[in-house]
Amino acid sequence: MSRLSVFDIYKIGVGPSSSHTLGPWRAALAFVELLRRAQVETLSIQLFGSLAKTGIGHGTDIAVVLGLQGFDPVTMPTADIPSIVATVKAEKQIRVNEALVAFDYGRDIVFQPTSHPGHPNALTFTALLDNGELVSHTYFSLGGGFIEREGESLEEEINYGFTHDVSSGEKMIRLSQNSGKTVTRLLYENERCIRSSEEIHARIERLFQVMLNCVYRGCHTDGILPGGLNVQRRASALNRRLLGGKSYPDRAAWLAAIRRTPKEFASVNQWISCFALAVNEENAALGRVVTSPTNGASGVIPAVLLYHYLFGNFREDDLLRFFLTSGQIGALFKQGATISAAVGGCQAEVGVSSAMAAAGLTEVLGGSTKQVLQAAEIAMEHHLGLTCDPIGGLVQVPCIERNAMGAMKAITASNLALAGNATEAVVHFDAVVATMWETAQHMHSKYKETAEGGLAVHVSVARPEC
Repeated sequence: MSRLSVFDIYKIGVGPSSSHTLGPWRAALAFVELLRRAQVETLSIQLFGSLAKTGIGHGTDIAVVLGLQGFDPVTMPTADIPSIVATVKAEKQIRVNEALVAFDYGRDIVFQPTSHPGHPNALTFTALLDNGELVSHTYFSLGGGFIEREGESLEEEINYGFTHDVSSGEKMIRLSQNSGKTVTRLLYENERCIRSSEEIHARIERLFQVMLNCVYRGCHTDGILPGGLNVQRRASALNRRLLGGKSYPDRAAWLAAIRRTPKEFASVNQWISCFALAVNEENAALGRVVTSPTNGASGVIPAVLLYHYLFGNFREDDLLRFFLTSGQIGALFKQGATISAAVGGCQAEVGVSSAMAAAGLTEVLGGSTKQVLQAAEIAMEHHLGLTCDPIGGLVQVPCIERNAMGAMKAITASNLALAGNATEAVVHFDAVVATMWETAQHMHSKYKETAEGGLAVHVSVARPEC
C-alpha cells in the first residue's frame, strides 16, 4: 500500500535545499524536542558526506542553528535569519529550549566530508547534560525534507490505511479501469481517509498561495544572489520586459496584467521561464518555497501550474486535481527510487518535479489515467542520468536554469502524452521509476551533490566560507 499522502511530498519550507536545509532543520527540531526536560551544558553538530561538502553553500549550518533554537521553517520570518545567525556567532551562545548554551559556531559545527555508512546526508547532534550524561543521535536527511533517525525508520511509521492501493502505476491504471474513477477521485478518496474535505482544500489553497507569493517576490526583486558566485537575479528584469515596463500595485493586479499579455508561443514560453527563475532565485536567497518535491526543484511545479492558471482553460477544481495527481507521482518516485540528489543526482529532483508537473497538467487537461502516467514517464525518461554538480556547492548554477528547462519538458511531455495513444507506449511508468533508481545506484558519487564533478570542477570559484 502507498503510505505517503500527497501532503507529505509538498512541504512549506525555507531555501535553498530540502535535503541540506529543510531536512537538517527538522532534524535539529527533533533533537531539541528529545532534550525538552534536560539542562544542556554543551552542544555540537557533525555534518557528514554531502552535508559537509556542500553544506555551507546549501545553508546547512544555518538550518541546524535555527532548528536548535526552535524556529519553525514554515512560519518564521525569513528576513530575520541573517540577524539571528549573526547573533549566535557574535555572542557564542545559542538558545535551546529557552536556556542559553555556550556555542562556538566555527568550532561546534564540524564538517566531516567522510560519508556516513547509513546515508550520504547524515548529521549527528551531541549534547552534554548538567548531570554528566552524553546524548547523541544521528539523523539522515532523505530528500524532500524527509528525515529518519538512525536505528528507527520514521517512514515506516507512516501508514494511513488508504482505501486504494496506488503504490505503482500499473495498480493505478487497473483501479481506474475497474472502478471507472479518475486519478483525482482515487487519490481524493485516499486523502479523505485521514482528513476532511475542508482540510484537503485548505491545504491545497495554502500551498498555492505560498507558490504565488514566492513567484511574485521573485519577479519583483533585483540584485545579486548570496554565496559569492555573483549570480544576477533575472526574473524581475524579464517580468518588467514582458509587461512593457509597467508596474502593478499588488499581486492580483500583476496576475491580471499577465493574463492580458499576448498568448503567442514566444511570450508564454518566456513567462514559464520567468516563473521558474523567480522561485529558484527566491529559494537561493533563503526565501520561503514549497518543496516540489524538493527545494532545489521547487520552480518547476509553480511554473507549469501558472502556465495553466494564467494561459489555459483553468477551472475551479483544477488546483485539487493538479496537486493530488502530481503529489502522487512524487510519492511513487520517493518510494520506488529516490528524491534526493545526494542519492540519485538531479534526475531525482528536477527530473521528478518535471514528471510530477507533466502528470498534473495532463490530468487537468482531461487525460486518461494511462496518459497521466505516460506524461510522467516521458518527462523522467528525458531526465535520466542528469547529474547534480552545483558550482561552489550553491543551489544556483546550474540549478536555477534547470528548473526552467524542467518546466518546459513537463509541458512537452504532457502534449506528447495527450496527442498519442497511451496503450501503445513502449516504456511504462513503473519501468522508468525502476530505471531511474538503477541509474542512481550506478552514478558516481562526484555527480551526487558533492560539488566534486561536472561543472563544479570545471568552473573555478571560491567556495563560500562558514
